[in-house]
Amino acid sequence: MNYQTLKVDLADRSYPIFIGPDLITNSKLIQKYISGKKVLIVTNETVAPLYLDILKNSLEGLEIDQIILPDGEQFKTLDTVNSIFTHLLENKHSRKTTLIALGGGVIGDMTGFAAASYQRGVDFIQIPTTLLSQVDSSVGGKTGVNHKLGKNMIGAFKQPKAVFTDTNTLKTLPKKELAAGISEVVKYGLIIDYLFFEWLEKNIEGIYELDEKTIQYAIKQSCLVKADVVNQDELEAGVRALLNLGHTFGHAIETALGYGKYLHGEAVAIGTVMASYLSVLEGKISYADHIRIIELFERVDLPVLAPESMTADDFIEKMSVDKKVLDGKLRLVLFEKMGEAIISDSFDQEKLIQTLNTKNFRNFS
Repeated sequence: MNYQTLKVDLADRSYPIFIGPDLITNSKLIQKYISGKKVLIVTNETVAPLYLDILKNSLEGLEIDQIILPDGEQFKTLDTVNSIFTHLLENKHSRKTTLIALGGGVIGDMTGFAAASYQRGVDFIQIPTTLLSQVDSSVGGKTGVNHKLGKNMIGAFKQPKAVFTDTNTLKTLPKKELAAGISEVVKYGLIIDYLFFEWLEKNIEGIYELDEKTIQYAIKQSCLVKADVVNQDELEAGVRALLNLGHTFGHAIETALGYGKYLHGEAVAIGTVMASYLSVLEGKISYADHIRIIELFERVDLPVLAPESMTADDFIEKMSVDKKVLDGKLRLVLFEKMGEAIISDSFDQEKLIQTLNTKNFRNFS
């Protein structure tokens, strides 16, 4: 057995995460989590030529259906999900069908949302093929689509039956996409696991260079942190919101500039630096620690500057429809110290505006 296993413990909705190479070819393991005879593989134009036939070979003996969607964040819409529903209905899929998400976070989110909604709920399996989806979006059951007024504002909680994280799929991932996933890996070290952050400072190039041992450790540690948080707070009533470090700022960037201008992980990297900057202004972390975060992102070519075209008003407008707004009050994930984040609505508004007006976050004036 050349893979590792961990469990998301949610009583009758519990499920395993398998991490290792060649999992897409492990027919016996995958079919163990398919209860009916019919499956719909949901993938996109980029992933299908690489892995669709391999997965279909692993599903031999089942009735296999497929839908290949366009690739990109801009297609993460209700219209695209409706095309999945149309395909399911035209091909007479019942409540015993299993949807399989083969792709990155966009495919996983839309497939999960379709599975939560079709005939009020069918099974689905995650086979994430990007680092970002392997360490974040495939775990925890958040599904949904974007709206032109806000990212991920329409969706449902739907836990998969299993997650198969095949590390071989990272070998076909562009470096830009790999770096975008690393931003989410860094997040786990910053919010909860400081020792993991220190490990990343020593080993981040190993992830970027796809060293198998380093990759497996980074994915497993990330999933362990996320699984623990989800176990505590499945529906994001409290502590799970910590997983949104950098996301309120990052989602504002994605929404304002148009989905696809920045990769999600790139926008989150900028957002994390903004949260760090505000945390320095609030006296929570030191300037030196703030620079450590910037330099870690720079080592894998992640962006760390705010978009030149965005004003403080642009940020405020988009952040006002964030899911963490409660009773009209903006809440942000900020640092209490390195390795420990808090959800705060008591930050200084002038310091927030200073942050939103800053472009280069090395500069404090």
